[in-house]
Amino acid sequence: MRLILYSKPGCHLCEGLQEKLEQLENLNCELEIRDITTREDWFLAYQYEIPVLCLCNHTGAEETEGGVIEERLPRPSPRASVQQLAQMLGKYLSI
Repeated sequence: MRLILYSKPGCHLCEGLQEKLEQLENLNCELEIRDITTREDWFLAYQYEIPVLCLCNHTGAEETEGGVIEERLPRPSPRASVQQLAQMLGKYLSI
């Protein structure tokens, strides 16, 4: 499995979430950062909603083009600690 963070340069909320995700020690999946400014479809879909966190190749997720399956996860509060983020992700991953 893989976590995908849709982000863009200069987004402080995105940078904060990325830092917290990188601090999770028991993250049992790959973290992929996608810059929405590099693809028009990502930009149109997420320009007003970043940071967007998705779980990829997970049962019950929505299939996207190319057969990749993504499930959009609830956005954590920017004030959430690393521990609170781990608890939230624990509902979707085995960490």
